[in-house]
Amino acid sequence: MKPKLIQGFSKLSRNEKLAWIKEKHGVSDRTLDLIESHLHPDPGLQTIYGEISENNISNFFLPLGLAPNFLIDGSIYTVPMVIEESSVVAAASHAAKFWAGLKGFRTEVTGMVKTGQVHFRWNGEPESLFNAFEKAKPHLLGSLKPFTGKMEKRGGGIRDMEIRVSGSGLPGMYQLFATFLTADAMGANFINTILEAIAERLTGVLQESGASGSAEVLMSILSNYTPECRVRCRVEGNTSVFDDIHSGMAGETFARRFKLAVDIAEQDPYRAVTHNKGILNGMDAVLMATGNDYRAVESCAHAYASRSGTYRSLSTVELDGKAFRFSLEVPIAVGTVGGLTGTHPLAAASLEILGHPTSETLMQVIASAGLANNFSAVRSLITSGIQSGHMKMHLGNILRQLNATGEEMALVYEHFRDRTVSHSEVSAFLERTRNSEQE
Repeated sequence: MKPKLIQGFSKLSRNEKLAWIKEKHGVSDRTLDLIESHLHPDPGLQTIYGEISENNISNFFLPLGLAPNFLIDGSIYTVPMVIEESSVVAAASHAAKFWAGLKGFRTEVTGMVKTGQVHFRWNGEPESLFNAFEKAKPHLLGSLKPFTGKMEKRGGGIRDMEIRVSGSGLPGMYQLFATFLTADAMGANFINTILEAIAERLTGVLQESGASGSAEVLMSILSNYTPECRVRCRVEGNTSVFDDIHSGMAGETFARRFKLAVDIAEQDPYRAVTHNKGILNGMDAVLMATGNDYRAVESCAHAYASRSGTYRSLSTVELDGKAFRFSLEVPIAVGTVGGLTGTHPLAAASLEILGHPTSETLMQVIASAGLANNFSAVRSLITSGIQSGHMKMHLGNILRQLNATGEEMALVYEHFRDRTVSHSEVSAFLERTRNSEQE
């Protein structure tokens, strides 16, 4: 028996969608009220939020926090961060303040090139294909001017394109590999528009150039792997700067242990995945705050971490005598105009807090946030352990889950100031407190 599917769900009004989930899934009136309460009171803003994605019934809030004191290439930034994980914003802030007294974060953008592909099957000789494309290339580029003109005025456009044998290894499959510059836009729509225009023309221009064969275009799409759109970020100093970073541990000892921890992530994929997740904690939070596609940057970062054939750490440590350098190199393709950056009001607000950065500057800020969070995480791991600070930051979430009153929260925070936090211990303490009040 086939399951009964709803037809035309997207055409239902928001209220009709809510009525349907109540009838179909038994959603309670309390939950429906909760969904309703998260609508924005300003109808104009709610219209914006409702049109960002499909089948919208409400808004899902995440905290927008600020990490101050980021000294990046001589300028101070207050970095907006959107994330649900406790301690990420605090970790970024602590690391930023620490390194601000030591020349801060130094960055270098090594490229801004983005890529796209038109995948097609060729049924002729490879040599004929390559020769015909070289003849057709000037005409093909010229035919794209109506699509590239505005971007070219902003300093972007098509950088180059070539025919390559498909990396898939499938027989007869080739790709037109194109590179682009997109100025301050992320450029996904621009790139895909150009690629689809190329796909429409490819078979014709090859035949007009004398190719002995025909092309069957399969698909055209940008690639989120952008190894030539990359930024480097570093912090450095004498190991003596770490002398007071953890009680009872000399600076040289801290630096040695820190390097060893990062070296392990360089060699062990099990550790590297969690290590790089810590970097992306900081990066993702800024990407979300500024309305950028964090999934694209994440997938690219993981591919880049695997470029040697083994998944490795994105960050490295150099320790030469007492000279310590902690570095991150990662591809980051972002925009500061267009897309959600120009639609979501809080994305625009975040960019304003950052001083209306160019896409290049935003890459530098994002990398610095990633390195800051990585520093704080490794620092905790090699000293007090990750759970001590994380669980103290998570304590508020535990108390809310346990419906603690303001007075109870104050008692719990005081009790666990010098104790290890766990859900069971907090629950037990609250239960004892409540029982004693009833006696």
